[in-house]
Amino acid sequence: VDEVNLSDIEFWLRPEHERDEGFRLLRHENPVPFFDEPEYEGGLLPQGPGYWSLTKHDDVMFASRHPDLFISGKGTNVPDFPDELNEMLGSMINMDAPRHTKMRLLVNKGFTPKMVARIEDYVHEIARECVDGIAGKGSCDFVVDVAAPLPLRIICDMLGIPREDNQFIFDCTNHLLGGLDPEYNAGPEDMLAGGWNMWNYAQELGSKRLADPQDDITSALMHAEVDGERLTAAEFGSFFVLLCSAGNETTRNAIAHGLWQFTQHPEQKQLVIDDPGTWMAPAVEEIVRYATPVIHFRRTATEDVELPSGRGSFKAGDKVVLWYCSANRDEDVFENPDAFDVTRSPNEHVGFGAGGPHFC
Repeated sequence: VDEVNLSDIEFWLRPEHERDEGFRLLRHENPVPFFDEPEYEGGLLPQGPGYWSLTKHDDVMFASRHPDLFISGKGTNVPDFPDELNEMLGSMINMDAPRHTKMRLLVNKGFTPKMVARIEDYVHEIARECVDGIAGKGSCDFVVDVAAPLPLRIICDMLGIPREDNQFIFDCTNHLLGGLDPEYNAGPEDMLAGGWNMWNYAQELGSKRLADPQDDITSALMHAEVDGERLTAAEFGSFFVLLCSAGNETTRNAIAHGLWQFTQHPEQKQLVIDDPGTWMAPAVEEIVRYATPVIHFRRTATEDVELPSGRGSFKAGDKVVLWYCSANRDEDVFENPDAFDVTRSPNEHVGFGAGGPHFC
């Protein structure tokens, strides 16, 4: 367990089963460890004071459901980003009540039952387009041809983004979320440029829809009001970055993990094919648990607090990281947690967060 260092890039380059074993060791032997923060090349970000890690399901749930003790407004990434960058990149996920509450109420007005019904219709339409595009090929790169374009097109159509701009949005999200991966970025400047380019695009789109509303969610959001207030163009820009990047990347990863697991476990695939009415919905939940597309989020303690489990205590200002990927493998909650099982019930995974105001 002393060799498990969640701040070491070498840990994350290990095969998946070795990383899972590392978290299993932490859960059993040191469930709330403290880690020094990594140093970033070229002084991109200051080295922070370090962070505590919650690896057990019940501890992650407690922190999520006590936003008064563990706030998001100081940032949800491990390093400390400048406030303006937190705002641009994170929107609601980097806010606390009462501002978060009002922002969420405004955004909810764009997702009325009528609008969600429309979204469902073109989810089916876009899914058919993706399948039709590969059906005659004999083979394909599933991530490139299905897992990536499916959520991207859905989100872009939902927001009223012209199809000719889809690739621009896709490239921006890859730059923003690609970190220092040389496949996507030459350096940190490319990563930041991806976010800023999306943010600027969104402000222009939001201003257009404010002046000339269309039948899309951008128009609904720009004209929504709560207590006489509307989203500003900048606030819509931040939400746009969050929806396009987080919604695209997480769904892409979940779809790819799902196909991989069904390929490895054909009996599970056949179960869903034979009776989708019974097993499709629980299969989605198991894919999200197994993939855990959002690996972690950080919170900041507002006061001295001890976990009810007795596993750890924190001082005001301490960084506390919620490791969803570990909570979703917790042996105390999930029987045979490393198995992919679409019949799993109950399935109290934390793939969408662990309750509280930031449940996705």
